[in-house]
Amino acid sequence: MPGLTIGDDLPNLQVETNHGKMKLHDYVGDSYTILFSHPGDFTPVCTTELAMMAAYANKFAERGVKLLGLSCDDVPSHNEWIKDIEAYNKGHKVTYPIIADPNRELIKQLNMVDPDEMDSSGYNLPSRALHIVGPDKKIKLSFLYPASTGRNMDEVLRVVESLQKAAKYKVATPANWKPGEPVVIAPGVSNEEAKEMFPQGFDTANLPSGKSYLRFTNV
Repeated sequence: MPGLTIGDDLPNLQVETNHGKMKLHDYVGDSYTILFSHPGDFTPVCTTELAMMAAYANKFAERGVKLLGLSCDDVPSHNEWIKDIEAYNKGHKVTYPIIADPNRELIKQLNMVDPDEMDSSGYNLPSRALHIVGPDKKIKLSFLYPASTGRNMDEVLRVVESLQKAAKYKVATPANWKPGEPVVIAPGVSNEEAKEMFPQGFDTANLPSGKSYLRFTNV
């Protein structure tokens, strides 16, 4: 499917949001940004997702991460929808901007089109796409869900922490990793370098091959 994928530059599109017009690069600035799309305003799964994003907004902000939603309706519709989202969410305000895309042009450029889901007029709806954009304006990670499946915000938070650790240290996060658990040292780091980079030490798994490539540490 054509469109954005890991390693691509985020196009510096001019967008209209409920916070006004903005250029995407200006909004990202020097931060990580989560750009997430939704099939439509006033739809059940989307309402729960935007409500959960609002509930998690402080957790993302603590990690220096901005939020930016997108839905294929106009700004007046977004503003009315936000009232429902906040009422459902019982106190968590929607403080992040939501992009308007009533002509479905942006979702094509941002690889956020659901090929199967269409509205009553026969136009393709946005998928539940989510791009994590780095401070360098490149796509670091992408999720692509069908319209029928809501996203798990704990998983989004988990992968943000994984990406940030990988960017700061020469490490990766193993299967089922959770924040606070040991990480693995990147294969390109020699044992001598690892001793300098990780003075807290590291543990090497004892494997039948005798190779010492699986090394765990805490950062």
